[in-house]
Amino acid sequence: MKMPISDTRKRYIVRLIARIAILIACVLAYAFNWIRFDILEGDGFFKRVSILHALWFVWVMDMIFQLLPAKNIALGSQKLFKTRFRPVLDKINVQALKNYIVSTTKAAYKVFILWGALIAALGSLRHFGVLKDVHLFLVSVLFYVCDLICVLVWCPFRLIMKNKCCTTCRIFNWDHLMMFTPMLFVKSFYSYSLILLAVGVFAVWEICVFLYPERFWESSNMALKCSECTDKLCTQYCRKLRQAK
Repeated sequence: MKMPISDTRKRYIVRLIARIAILIACVLAYAFNWIRFDILEGDGFFKRVSILHALWFVWVMDMIFQLLPAKNIALGSQKLFKTRFRPVLDKINVQALKNYIVSTTKAAYKVFILWGALIAALGSLRHFGVLKDVHLFLVSVLFYVCDLICVLVWCPFRLIMKNKCCTTCRIFNWDHLMMFTPMLFVKSFYSYSLILLAVGVFAVWEICVFLYPERFWESSNMALKCSECTDKLCTQYCRKLRQAK
């Protein structure tokens, strides 16, 4: 029996389509010189108005929403907040919780190291002139699309993280940091402002993991259990879990 598409998944599908359109528009704008990309250079952000300002604003607002308890955002991104925490009725196994956080953190930082190696490779290509600032910007836009492909279609990081779905993902709010790190080598207000805010989101997330670990484990937070899930973002995994019952 075909499962109905949840409202959350519908919203994320629309967002994915919008992101693909943004990527196509940016690539075409670069290929056919439709717009100037000098906003990416130094203080170019303040010298002229560009459609890229709108994209910068969208990215900034996305990150601000990750720092605030908000509706219509996937639980996987919001589970750091007390408002999304539903404690289990039984007593929490503190040692099991500690083991879970330690194991998932080790896996998370394997991802961090691999991603760092990828960014270092991009930085080397930029240093030797193979890539330009605009190319690194386009890579970030590509990662902007890949972020939702990971959520809605298939996520390669699950091979390392071993998490069953996005709702329980240890690195859900690493997305913007991973998106914008290619622009680390673009020396401008545009890039640095996005990276600094992404680092802030990352820091808040990591601090909450260690201050409130019970919010990130399904055996201590009822909201993360399959039986309580309303997001149903990862439908392919949800279907397998239901069939296994």
